[in-house]
Amino acid sequence: MSDRRQRQKEQRAAKREAERKQEARRELGRRITTAVVFGLVVVGIFVVGGLFGGESGDLPDSYEGFRDQPTACGAEQPEPLTLMSFEAPVSQSDITADSTVTATLATSCGEIVIDLNNSEAPETVNSFVFLAREGFYDGQVIHRIFENFVFQGGDPEARGTGGPGYVVPDEHPDDDFAYDEGVVAMANRGARSTGSQFFVIVGDDGRFLTNSFNVLGTVVSGQEAIDRIMAIEVTAAPGGGENSLPLESVYIESIEIDVSGS
Repeated sequence: MSDRRQRQKEQRAAKREAERKQEARRELGRRITTAVVFGLVVVGIFVVGGLFGGESGDLPDSYEGFRDQPTACGAEQPEPLTLMSFEAPVSQSDITADSTVTATLATSCGEIVIDLNNSEAPETVNSFVFLAREGFYDGQVIHRIFENFVFQGGDPEARGTGGPGYVVPDEHPDDDFAYDEGVVAMANRGARSTGSQFFVIVGDDGRFLTNSFNVLGTVVSGQEAIDRIMAIEVTAAPGGGENSLPLESVYIESIEIDVSGS
C-alpha cells in the first residue's frame, strides 16, 4: 500500500506539473499574441492615417467632418483653425536647457498642463513652442481617442496625415525609456518624419511602444480633463480598424506657453 500511495502521489505531482507547464505555455502564447497585436496597432496608429469613414458618410474623415459633430463636454465650438505651413521653426531665444517650460492646453473638456522636455529634446520642444505661439494648434481637434493607450491631436487635417510643412529631427529617448501614463510624445511615420502631431499616453498599453518617438514632455495636471476626453464615445471604420474615432469633437482651443529660469 505504501508503494502504491507513493506512486499515486508521484502521478498527481506529475499531473500538476504538466498542467502548470501547459498553462505557462498558454500564458506565453497570450502575451506573444498581445504584443504582436499591439505592435500592429502601433504601426497602424502612427503610419496609417486614413482609418476613418462610414458607409453613410456621417462619420468624420476630415477637419470639416469634425466641425459637423457636436462639441464634446458641453463646450462651445471655437472658431475654425487657420491653416498654416512653415519651412522651419523659428528658434525660441527665451528657452535654454535650464529653462522650465510648461504648455497649458485649453481643450473643450478642460485644461491639461504639460511640463516640456526641453533639456533632452530641445528641437522637439522648440518646434512645439513655436507652433503654439503662432496659433497653429488653435481650433484643431483631437482626432484619435484609443482606450487604455493614447489620445492624439496636432493634425490640421484631422486625418493623421497632416503637419506643419517641415520635419523635426529625431530625438529619441534611451532604449530603456518607458512610455508610461502621462508621457506626451510626438507621432511619426518612421525615422525623420516627426512633425506637429502629438499623443498623450493614458493607459498601460503605452509600454508596447518602442523608443522611436520624440518625448515632448509629461502631464503634470489636468487628469479630470483627460478622463472626460477618454469617456467620449468612439467608433471604428465600417471596414475594420481601431476603435478610436471620436463621435464628439474635442477642440484644442489654445495653447499657452510659460517659460521661467532662462
